[in-house]
Amino acid sequence: MQARVQIKDRVRQMGPGLAVIIMGLALALLSRDFLTVSNLLNLLRQVSINAIIACGMTLVILTGGIDLSVGSVLALSSAVLAGLASGGTPWPLALLAALALGAALGLFNGVVITRGRIAPFVATLATMAIARGLTLVYTGGRPITGLPGALRWPGTGYLGPVPAPIIIMVAVFALVYLMLAHTPVGRFIYAVGSNEEAARFAGIPAARVTALTYVLTGLASALAGVILTGRLNSAQPTAGAAFELDAIAAVVLGGTSLAGGQGGVLGTAVGALIIGILDNGLNLLGVSSFYQQVAQGAVILLAVLMDRRR
Repeated sequence: MQARVQIKDRVRQMGPGLAVIIMGLALALLSRDFLTVSNLLNLLRQVSINAIIACGMTLVILTGGIDLSVGSVLALSSAVLAGLASGGTPWPLALLAALALGAALGLFNGVVITRGRIAPFVATLATMAIARGLTLVYTGGRPITGLPGALRWPGTGYLGPVPAPIIIMVAVFALVYLMLAHTPVGRFIYAVGSNEEAARFAGIPAARVTALTYVLTGLASALAGVILTGRLNSAQPTAGAAFELDAIAAVVLGGTSLAGGQGGVLGTAVGALIIGILDNGLNLLGVSSFYQQVAQGAVILLAVLMDRRR
């Protein structure tokens, strides 16, 4: 009986990886363009933005929280980056300002949740509306263009044959993986998600740990905004709309429990890849964008059902 349970657990852990392999094989048979080097690099480049946001979202969900503001934080950080850079501010300062803004919005979420005792869903929903409104005010509802070449590199540049967004994505996942697996902060995050009250009794500063996860998520969202701005060579006031749904789906598809305390960023990377392969494959097959939205909704529903079964 115990062996059977262990086999089931192993199959569940391998599920996301098997899904990637099956989807890849199916699309390779349906489209000769899928396995080309150019398409695979393009796929990973497209995945990078959602994957980086989902990496930060993983930290929040591991503590038992949620962050619905990531798309709006991306948009506001992107707008400030483009506005400062196009207005003559040196690009390093504009970049630091955008990243600092993302971290500050994350800190705002963390403080409201931990000190204000407001549910993460409600707090981040409010921040989502505030940040989106500020983005529209700052941009006047119009795109901001005219970025210097250095700020276009994160979205369109290359390091050798590898696109810059892929390199940034891998670096972010490596850093977060090392933090979760090999630092006390990582152990504290899992402890808070497993049992916050017990973590407090064990001397873990649960409120600070929770707030830190929102800061890092805001920082990840701002970094994703830098990549998106560089790719488009502009800041769009509507950028990041519904990105929070894709990020949450990637996290849950990767095996992280919405209840907290279980999962990790390696699974999230696989979950983001599943969503990216689905989008890329449907585009290659010429499926209407309307049906693609239906497929994305089905994937999100499947992710939640999988979490419930776990």
